Amino acid sequence: MNTLHFKYALEVAKTGSITQAAENLFMAQPNLSKAIKELEETLDYQIFERSAKGMFPTKKGAEFLVYARSVLMQIDKIKDLAHPDASNNQVFNISIPRGSYIAQGFTKFVAELDIDKGIDVNMEETNSVKTITNVAEGAFHLGVIRYQMVHEKYFTDYLRSKNLNSEDIWEFKHLAIMSKKHPLANAKQVKYTDLIKYVEIVHGDNTVPYLVNADTNGNKDINVKKKIYVYERYNQFDLLETITTSYMWTSPIPDNILARYGLVQRRCHPIERVYKDVLIYPKGYEFSELDNQFMEKVKEEKIKVSKKVYK
Repeated sequence: MNTLHFKYALEVAKTGSITQAAENLFMAQPNLSKAIKELEETLDYQIFERSAKGMFPTKKGAEFLVYARSVLMQIDKIKDLAHPDASNNQVFNISIPRGSYIAQGFTKFVAELDIDKGIDVNMEETNSVKTITNVAEGAFHLGVIRYQMVHEKYFTDYLRSKNLNSEDIWEFKHLAIMSKKHPLANAKQVKYTDLIKYVEIVHGDNTVPYLVNADTNGNKDINVKKKIYVYERYNQFDLLETITTSYMWTSPIPDNILARYGLVQRRCHPIERVYKDVLIYPKGYEFSELDNQFMEKVKEEKIKVSKKVYK
């Protein structure tokens, strides 16, 4: 069995198109089609369903792709043994939400790496759906996703369909973050209706497929018309600090970050949206020492922000 064909099948599954997969693999489409057909004949079952809308894994095909991805990852590890310094290299990668306590945990984790050894660290801040794709396709070993609890079934089903395991990290209530100079910063109580006339900063890519008409940002009770969409965590803090009439919904943020940008966090009454952060990883994945060290730092930061009382 040619393991190169595993790579081909994974690319077809990723793109859903034999034409796009061939282009990404820099090979002719007929050759790729032939390779997939040969692989299916060797396995004696169909990996993909063909239709006018593209190519999609069959039930057995989805299971095969999980094993194929695992095999290729193991092959990469075997190749790494050829390098004398492989055991001396600190390799870690993760895809996470734009959550400051997680990012702070990551920073403290990296700060404790041994600078006398090789360091190969890769971290991406993105939305939950992209993180699931990153981990399912093997681009990242670990991921942390964030979702509103009303969407939990969607995400648990989606993770199951991608053959990913999950572990709960934390359940929390969203808070409104704003400048200390914001008109509501020192209000006795902040209500959703109080926020209507102010500018909301929103992560522009936080959508949930098939739930695009749902209230994915939680603004069901108020019709906020003033919005600024951002895609980087730095931009959100800079905007909140500069535009003192803006605000944003976030997870609890560490005190040092609030102080750095002159920000405060407020609860909003009477409705409070509950979110969950979840660690995800491929089935069969074995945690490395670095993976465990990272999670310890995240848990330490979670405990710090969870102990704070927000008014």
